[in-house]
Amino acid sequence: MGTLLPVTASASKVILVFGDSLSAGYGLARGQSWPDLLQARLGQGEGDAQVINASVSGETTAGGVARLPSLLREHQPDVVILELGANDGLRGLPLPEMKDNLARMLKAVADSGAVAVLIPMRIPPNYGPAYANGFAETFAELSGQFERVLLTAFFLQEVALNPALLQADGLHPTAAAQPLMLDAVWPTIAAALEQPNRVTP
Repeated sequence: MGTLLPVTASASKVILVFGDSLSAGYGLARGQSWPDLLQARLGQGEGDAQVINASVSGETTAGGVARLPSLLREHQPDVVILELGANDGLRGLPLPEMKDNLARMLKAVADSGAVAVLIPMRIPPNYGPAYANGFAETFAELSGQFERVLLTAFFLQEVALNPALLQADGLHPTAAAQPLMLDAVWPTIAAALEQPNRVTP
């Protein structure tokens, strides 16, 4: 499981991308997803780091809680890019349950000694503004509860409301949207790579 991507870092590092269809490249040709573009960008320099894309289309935070521990043990990443929650929101999962699942994953990352890069999600106001606003606020709240957690910008900011950048389903970004998504999270990923290698919990 996962695709190994060469990346640049100041020292040997392992980066785990752990998300849903937005990171798994749903509907895209191989090599077009934003993690693939991350490979190309990081591969322009020197270094021997690896990026492992363990994203799965349809993944929820509950599924992530179940899958993450074994991936942390197997790959021992220095940086974990966590991109989950959209499917929970589309299903109307109670916010405390989603928050608890995300917190459990962030704690697992922290306990492993890795740095977490948290990609915040947003949802349409289908379930009302209270739910939508609470959903968005969850990610900022969580980023302040753990050390070595870096919060990115919302990587669909320039994509979600532009039909030209969405596939026919109106949900998944096109290949043309992927560079915009990468640009949104790149500064935070770069900052995470500047962190010291794995620390002893």
